[in-house]
Amino acid sequence: MNIRSLTRGDGVVIGAAVLLFIASFLGLTGAPDCTGPFAKYCEAQDYSSSNAWSSVSVLMSIYLAGVIGAAIIVISRALPQPRKIAGLDLGQFGVALTIFAAWTAFWSLIDAGSAGAGLIVGLIAALALAGGAVAGPLVPALKVELIGAPKPPAAPYGAGPNPGYGYPGAQQQAAGQGYGYPGPGGQQTGQTPGQPAADATAGGAAGAAPAAGGAADFAPFWFAVPVARPLYGEDGSPSPIAELAPGTWYLAVEQRGQALIAQTQDGRRGVLQDTTGIQRG
Repeated sequence: MNIRSLTRGDGVVIGAAVLLFIASFLGLTGAPDCTGPFAKYCEAQDYSSSNAWSSVSVLMSIYLAGVIGAAIIVISRALPQPRKIAGLDLGQFGVALTIFAAWTAFWSLIDAGSAGAGLIVGLIAALALAGGAVAGPLVPALKVELIGAPKPPAAPYGAGPNPGYGYPGAQQQAAGQGYGYPGPGGQQTGQTPGQPAADATAGGAAGAAPAAGGAADFAPFWFAVPVARPLYGEDGSPSPIAELAPGTWYLAVEQRGQALIAQTQDGRRGVLQDTTGIQRG
């Protein structure tokens, strides 16, 4: 579970669920009007309002239904692979629960003769919860990540004398410097010890072709994704093996056409098919 995949919409859902849970402890109905000639009869009665925990039907259909729906939504967004319940995605099931809670809260308030703070605050929280659950994946402002991306590590994994292009914190290689590029003292970097220098340049243009091709070889680099994206297995399986979350650095170890072979923090490797908008470290 990766909490960095949570968005601002998920933050609205979490906040509304907390408010809804607090509202369950408030009174459902208000005190009757005890003014006028019948005021003396009110003194003999106990009109203390009960909360949602005194009514199982109200508690389960409004308050706990909304809280459980919010928990399902947050868990589904943080899971690397989508789960299904009765043919519905886990997130869709949670959204349906929040809408049901808001619907029930609305008609409970209409039906109540004298609504208390528990019903009023509960309706507001349930509407905010359902709105955040529905609008979260649709409104661009709510799709922004809740926790910002961390700074690149000071000493990342694999840093060395010749780190790959794009590695966070590493010094970039000089333009055109790759396999076979002449190093200090004129020595060929990719030359076998003891091989005559004439062999490396024999054939004129034919000898220069491997060096030119070596400069274009892929070099590993670190990157981050703008939104959560699935990582598929290298065997071509249609089911994702992991989900790349915004705010986390991943290592690109190979390129296959427009796709990248990425390695996660726990060492898993897979194919990132959608590479649009990625941020190099």
